[in-house]
Amino acid sequence: MTRPPVRTGAAGAAGAVHFSLLGPLTARRDGRELPLGPRKQRLVLATLLARPNAPVPVDVLTDAVWPDDPPRTARKNLQVYISAARALLGPAGDGGTDRLVHGCGGYHLRIAEGELDTLRFGSLARAGRAAAGRGDLPGAARLLREALDLWEGPPLHDLRDSAGVAEEADRLEARCLTVYEDWAEAEIELGRAAVAVDGLRDLVERHPLRERLRAAWMNSLHQSGRQAEALAVYDDYRQLMARELGLEPSPAMAALYRSMLGRGREARRPAVSRRTPAPVALPAGTGAFTGRREELRGLLDVLGGGEERVVVVSGPGGAGKSALAVRAAHLLADPFPDGRVHVRVRREDGTARGRAEVLAELGRWCGIAEARTEIPATAAGAEVPATAGALAVLAEAWQEWQARHRALVVLDDVPDEASVRGLLPRSGKCAVLVTARGQLPGLAPVHRIALPAPADSEALELLGKLIGAGRLRTDPAAALRIVRACGGLPLAVEVSGMRLAVLRHLPLAEYADRLDDPSAALDELVAGDVSVRHRIASGWRDLAEPDRWVLGRLAGLADDGCFTLDRATVALGCGERAAIRAVESLIDAGAVTSPAGEVTAHAALYEVPRLLCLFAREQEVTAAGEREATGRQGAAGDRGGAPAVALSPG
Repeated sequence: MTRPPVRTGAAGAAGAVHFSLLGPLTARRDGRELPLGPRKQRLVLATLLARPNAPVPVDVLTDAVWPDDPPRTARKNLQVYISAARALLGPAGDGGTDRLVHGCGGYHLRIAEGELDTLRFGSLARAGRAAAGRGDLPGAARLLREALDLWEGPPLHDLRDSAGVAEEADRLEARCLTVYEDWAEAEIELGRAAVAVDGLRDLVERHPLRERLRAAWMNSLHQSGRQAEALAVYDDYRQLMARELGLEPSPAMAALYRSMLGRGREARRPAVSRRTPAPVALPAGTGAFTGRREELRGLLDVLGGGEERVVVVSGPGGAGKSALAVRAAHLLADPFPDGRVHVRVRREDGTARGRAEVLAELGRWCGIAEARTEIPATAAGAEVPATAGALAVLAEAWQEWQARHRALVVLDDVPDEASVRGLLPRSGKCAVLVTARGQLPGLAPVHRIALPAPADSEALELLGKLIGAGRLRTDPAAALRIVRACGGLPLAVEVSGMRLAVLRHLPLAEYADRLDDPSAALDELVAGDVSVRHRIASGWRDLAEPDRWVLGRLAGLADDGCFTLDRATVALGCGERAAIRAVESLIDAGAVTSPAGEVTAHAALYEVPRLLCLFAREQEVTAAGEREATGRQGAAGDRGGAPAVALSPG
């Protein structure tokens, strides 16, 4: 397809650099294309731009430039390329600070929507889908077309020989195709199918197995009076599916074909029918939700684009996973016309619900409860299948329902992989959004989003929502101390805000002093029945006993919770290999992060979040007191409570 040039009306002030990934990698200043240097430097820049406003680990950059065998000088060379990128990018608009900084998780590129075509593309696409959801099809078609006008060809096609860049490019192209399908379907529904026919034909030739494109092409031909050609498109597709995959077209595609045979121009597209949305079972969104813009944008793009069936959002307790998932679910009405449901996988006391109990709730929501046999009530008052046979029948009925519908299921606060196995869709258009403290590494394939601590500015915005922007401005330095003493944890910042909203006489500086005191911080983070210590304790109980012991030892290494592998080896009294396994077990559980994102485990800088650190130290003191009270009996044999079998010298 022929594309008009990129429009840079939102690019910002004169002299700003505008980058484009939707085509070859380019940079322009005042309409003039800039030289981007040698190929390896372009690969680094492309990788950073493909993940804007998010940390890019050093190992990801290294793999993009040297996928097979990085040279010894890879780190130094990478620093040279980063320096060149900084020079090209220039300072950010907010006070002239660096755009490209190295911090927690790797290199973080700060770039505005008007400076990068993919950010502008995503914003226009979301606005177009929102307009379609309101029934404003002309507005939707206009916004989606504006997004497509930024598309100049296969994204990053000049750098696809790098596997890492090719993966990012494929992801961008999938997003572009989805938006093209949205636009074409809107034009068809408006009776303007002729404007989409040629472009759909070109895209089907490049993506012959993409069914939604074929359906739109069939409908556009049929609406344009070219029925024989529309039917031929289906016949070609049926033969291709049989030859390449040994499959028949989907029932929806076959129904479209039959409708064209029997009802002439009244055929309807199968993919996005404008029916009344199914009932929604979502909790109300919190009014204090703020920040997490990039993570929310990523969730909407992934789930709204239909690219992934299962998404796992992980992070420590209180990181805001549930609030993010619920906000995303509220905004995803259009892509999931068969309904959206939120199901907690834990009870109020933090214990895990059984899979049968969760499955029974899902069965009642989607109307397959009749698949159950006699169901007794549990102690908690929930209904669960009475026998393993009934559970198997209900599980199969749930899978069949997911295969036939397009719905979004939020499984919130999942304790482990076993809790959701059998609940995730095997086929069809349903999507499941899982939130969990740990990373659930045993689930695959899934799209993963790990929630880091929010930036100071986002944490301050949340605090200001709760105590008032005016009060925040009275002592911004103290407000910053408060959010940093909370470790940026959204729950802790929210509790601080609720507490300060009641204690209006309390100066921010005095409250910051209280939080800075390690012995008092957790006592201060209580507002009514909401307790940060209680939430952290729930996560602590999830850890295996060896992991708790390891975490207690690691929490005592440094005031800021940071440590290296060498220091962990000494603290744990084991070999390097055993220490690596112990630390990585805590990373899987979401209790330890690696903020520096270094290439090797030995060179990495690890971190225990501040409030978890304080809690773990409390547990160590309590355990030491209990051992002293029992006369330290057996202390020599168990290494002070150390799980010797888990940490045998490596």
